[in-house]
Amino acid sequence: MDFLTLFLIYLCFVLTTIALLCICSGRKESFLTRSVNGASQVLSFVIPTQLQGVTQRALHRLFHTSCLFVVLHIALQAAVYGEYTWEVFVYCWELQFHLLLLLLPYLLLAGNMGCFILCSRANPGVITKSNHASLVKIYAYDGVLFQKGIICPTCNMEKPARSKHCSFCNMCVHRFDHHCVWVNNCIGAFNAKHFFLYLFTLTAMAATIAIITIAFLIQVVLLSDMMHGSYIDDQGQERAVEILFLIQHLFLTFPRIVFMLGFVILLTLVLGAYCCFNLYLALTNQTSNEWYKSRRYGCSHHLTSQPHDRQGVYKNIYSKGVWMNLKEIFKPPTVLERKKKT
Repeated sequence: MDFLTLFLIYLCFVLTTIALLCICSGRKESFLTRSVNGASQVLSFVIPTQLQGVTQRALHRLFHTSCLFVVLHIALQAAVYGEYTWEVFVYCWELQFHLLLLLLPYLLLAGNMGCFILCSRANPGVITKSNHASLVKIYAYDGVLFQKGIICPTCNMEKPARSKHCSFCNMCVHRFDHHCVWVNNCIGAFNAKHFFLYLFTLTAMAATIAIITIAFLIQVVLLSDMMHGSYIDDQGQERAVEILFLIQHLFLTFPRIVFMLGFVILLTLVLGAYCCFNLYLALTNQTSNEWYKSRRYGCSHHLTSQPHDRQGVYKNIYSKGVWMNLKEIFKPPTVLERKKKT
C-alpha cells in the first residue's frame, strides 16, 4: 500500500532524526562528529589552512556555544502546541472533553518553561579561584575516577572530586553531569534539580498531548461506527474494516494530527527512558559523567569496607541511601554540612 510506504518513510525519518539529535546532544565524540572530522580531513587537501581554521571555529560556535539547539527546541514546542491548539483542542472541545484535561498541557508548558529558564540561566557550579577552597572540601576523592592532585591545565587549579572541565563552556564545573545543548548550559551541582524537573515536565507534556490526541481519534472512530463498516478494495471486493485501513483513513482525514501524534509518542518513549535513567542516577548518587567513566571498571553503589581494594575496581563512595541521594539533588551539600557529619 502507498500509505504504508509513506508512513514507514515518515517513521524512519523521525526515528533517525531523534537518534541523531540524542547522539549529538549527549556525547562529545559521536558518530556524526567522527564523520564530519573524516570529511574535513579529506577536504583539508584542497582547502587552505586558514580557511579550515575559520570554518572549524564557526562550526564549533554554531553547534556548541550558540543557541541553535535552544531555537530548535522552542521551534519544535511551538509546532506541537500550534497543532494541538489549532485542531486537537478545538475538536476535543466540540466533543465535550473536560476543560481541565485540555488545559493540562498548557499548565505543564508553563512549568517546563520556568524550569528551562532556571536551568539555562542558573550557575551550574562554576569553580573559580574564590570558591575553589570551599568546593574542594565537599567531596572526597575515590582514588579511581577522581585522583587528588590533578591540575586542570586550562583553569590552572586542582580539580575537586566529581568536577570536570567543560570544553564547550571552557570552565570547570562542580559535580559535573554533562553539557546540555538543549538548554545551552552545563548541568552541575547547583542546577541539577532544575534540569530534573525540566526533563520530567517535558516528558509529561509529550505524554499528555499523546494521550489526549489518542483519546480524540478513538472518539472519532467510535462516533462514526467505522469498525462495523466495510470498504471496496482494489479488486472490487467488499471487505470488513481492518486496523490498517482504519489507520490509513485517520491519516488521510487528519494528516497533521497523526504526524504530530507519531512525533510526540516517539518523544515520550525517548524522554521517558532518559528520565528513568536520570532518576536512577539520582537515586544512586551518580552523574552521567561518572556513570560513563565507571563502565570501564567493575562498579558497586555501596561504600567499600575494604580500604586496600584494587585501584581498577570502582566503588561509589558517594551513595548515602536513596532518600539522602535524592535530597542531595535538590539541596546540594556545603562545606558546613560536611563538617557537621564528620
